Amino acid sequence: MSSTQTSIRRYENFIDGEFVKNVSGSTITVINPATEEVISEVPNGTAAEIDAAVLAAEKAQKAWCKRPAIDRAGFLREIGHAIRENKEMLARTIVEEQGKILPLAEVEVSFTADYMDYMAEFARRYEGEIIQSDRANENIMLFKMPIGVIAGILPWNFPFFLIARKMAPALVTGNTIVFKPSSETPNNAFEFAKLVAQSSLPKGVFNLVSGPGSVVGKALASHPKVGMVSLTGSVGAGVAIMKAAAENVTKVSLELGGKAPAIVMQDADLDLAAKCIRDSRIINTGQVCNCAERVYVQESVAEKFIEKVTAAMKATTFGDSLNEEGVEMGPLVSKQQLLDVEGAVAQAVKDGAEVTLGGKRTDRPRGFYYPPTVLTNCRQNTDILQKEIFGPVLPITTFKDLDEAIEKANDCEYGLTSSIYTQNIDVVMRACNEIKFGETYVNRENFEAMQGFHAGWRKSGIGGADGKHGMEEYLQTHVVYIDYNQQKR
Repeated sequence: MSSTQTSIRRYENFIDGEFVKNVSGSTITVINPATEEVISEVPNGTAAEIDAAVLAAEKAQKAWCKRPAIDRAGFLREIGHAIRENKEMLARTIVEEQGKILPLAEVEVSFTADYMDYMAEFARRYEGEIIQSDRANENIMLFKMPIGVIAGILPWNFPFFLIARKMAPALVTGNTIVFKPSSETPNNAFEFAKLVAQSSLPKGVFNLVSGPGSVVGKALASHPKVGMVSLTGSVGAGVAIMKAAAENVTKVSLELGGKAPAIVMQDADLDLAAKCIRDSRIINTGQVCNCAERVYVQESVAEKFIEKVTAAMKATTFGDSLNEEGVEMGPLVSKQQLLDVEGAVAQAVKDGAEVTLGGKRTDRPRGFYYPPTVLTNCRQNTDILQKEIFGPVLPITTFKDLDEAIEKANDCEYGLTSSIYTQNIDVVMRACNEIKFGETYVNRENFEAMQGFHAGWRKSGIGGADGKHGMEEYLQTHVVYIDYNQQKR
């Protein structure tokens, strides 16, 4: 047995402030992707448990929304403090179930705590409006009101941070929340629930039920008492949630897939571009929706850039960061993810791409590892440049001029993030105005700030997260017309 595992942990759903026995009695096993060992069992939840959680959240929301926003913010700060106090345990939990390297997991935990504090600061800052009336003796007031019960459906790639990204803006604005964690990575959410249970957060404000999306996710999205569904996941998952939510015309906020183009112009700092693109490609073993997924490099510098980025990718070390030193990249999250990445590379080769680096599964005896891989001579209309890979695979192709680069970058069903490397301000401004993506990074790696707005175009999603605009996703308006001085009429 590895040093990362002492015993199989068993968790229970968290509903109305209590850990409760699983109704069905069946469980889902969670596997460490670095060792392929079973590390936990979590409840295989049912629609009945979702119903109980939503009703508890609805009941709690009636009192929760009446608290002053600054009081609600205090609970977020309390939970943020608890996260910091348990940073090591939480980071190791994330590594064991998800496979990311320990330093990145520690960043995720710290960022989550900071996010709680950041969103708490909006308690005194979100505002309504007074609107001018066309009538004498009338005021029109626009109130910003909570939606009610929020359904939060979590992904497996940054599972802990996404708790805060959905919970913090929801709670500070007066909503309550019911979470469904990913079946791949539920442990961190249950450890978070333990911190909530130890906090002074009122019962029912936060609830957690695990289970498959086809059962638990569908029941949550289609529940008539849910006011909004916030999902981070694949396009397929987003479509399924929209269909389920449509039964009650429930609002959805979706962050889905990405296929981020990185454009390297001939005047770019090639060392910087190679480093940033490499960093964006290997972070979390390439399992990030906003990281560089395809590279367009200008023909005149293509050979030099490919040499540099291939060397950077080749130097990447990978392994189990809980048991190996100096690891920059961990395993993929599951065997299925490994098979998917293998299949994508095999198809790319069939479509004419050349393997410059990697391209085959590693010879490690255990774990879902795939090495850093570089593919060149990729064609625009092939899957490797059109479909999300979600692995450490970097496809590269070339372009003649900026017009061609922008056209190819925009030729995609996704529209989440993008990047460009150049020293020319004219090129930068054209990119800002013509690249049709929710985010563009100039001469830096792809990684958003909590005060920005993370939102995609096209099939990358609906709505967005972070900053003021992300917080306002959790609010609805109530306009009031007040006619006064009736006695003078």
